[in-house]
Amino acid sequence: MLIAFSITPLGVGESVGELVADAVRVVRESGLPNRTDAMFTTVEGEWDEVMAVVKRAVDVVSARAPRVSVVLKADIRPGVTDAMHAKVAHVEARLAES
Repeated sequence: MLIAFSITPLGVGESVGELVADAVRVVRESGLPNRTDAMFTTVEGEWDEVMAVVKRAVDVVSARAPRVSVVLKADIRPGVTDAMHAKVAHVEARLAES
């Protein structure tokens, strides 16, 4: 499965980059395939392992912020692997046909 999620610390002032970096660090240290862009971090793996990573990332941020907002989107397709790259490659191939 793929999970794209965003964690926003609230009540810590305008600059939240340090806390967001803490959350991304948790994801990267998980060993699961992942990618971070300007809006979301995407993680690929089995349900329990991916959700555990999201929870650990939220826990790290909530240890330093009085409130945390989480946006999460999941693509659940049993038996599919490397969807993070395959989905993008499919779109790029279609664009190349034009």
